Amino acid sequence: MREITLDLDAVRLRALTWGPETGRLAVLLHGFPDTAHTWRYLGPALADEGWRVVAPFMRGYAPSAVPDDGSVHVAALMDDAVAIHGRLRGGADAVLIGHDWGAITANALAAHTENPFAAVVALSVPPFASLRTSAVLRALPRQLRNSWYVLFNQLPILPERCARPLIRRLWADWSPGYDAGEDLPAVMEAIAEPAHRSAVIGYYRSYSRPFSRPPERYRRWVGAEMRPPIMPMLYLHGDRDGCLDPRLAAVASSGLPQGSAFDPIAGAGHFLHLERPREVNDRILKFLAAQ
Repeated sequence: MREITLDLDAVRLRALTWGPETGRLAVLLHGFPDTAHTWRYLGPALADEGWRVVAPFMRGYAPSAVPDDGSVHVAALMDDAVAIHGRLRGGADAVLIGHDWGAITANALAAHTENPFAAVVALSVPPFASLRTSAVLRALPRQLRNSWYVLFNQLPILPERCARPLIRRLWADWSPGYDAGEDLPAVMEAIAEPAHRSAVIGYYRSYSRPFSRPPERYRRWVGAEMRPPIMPMLYLHGDRDGCLDPRLAAVASSGLPQGSAFDPIAGAGHFLHLERPREVNDRILKFLAAQ
């Protein structure tokens, strides 16, 4: 594993990287509350197969910068992923893999005609457009209970002050029984500074406020997260996920485009790639080999 700096036009990102610089590019995007270290199993597995793996600390997560324009909209996250592809000359065979907010970003790019990636893998958050209303209504009571933190993160000041206990609680609730002792210190370090903490919580504030518009440079990506994917993708979801109801994941899988695949991961929660790394890595490698 090495650490590199990506000086993009909109923001400076730090990233972990594995594998040969001449390999086929795989960009790995983490979610909340997490860091690029979440890919410590998948990164080496891909590198062993010859991939060039780049896992950025998403904008706002130290040691990446808080963007000067302040934007943490999904459109800005999409722009970063595309900019990484361009800066590293990813080519037409590059792939994008995302978990949680990284999955939202990957799903949105899978729905956009200007997506430069050949295939997409999403973990723990399915494409929103694939969710049927009837299934959402059936799962709504449990999902509302699971999603209390989304509303909490809309409040001013308090989420920043309570970030540390909130993050510990979410890891425990979302992946029951998983020991996050190797993950939590990295997350706390990534949000140690107030500006980084506000930026990370700002992902939820930007997404939930309909009149919050990103800067002009990101406008071409706006709204893609609510459109159905138009390219092959693999979707993985833990059957014990305490964040997003596994019933929703199963329903969403039926709306994936031709050439896609859905695999539930038995005994795994929200952080399935850390809880069941062998199973997750095998499924991802098999899917990518077929693309």
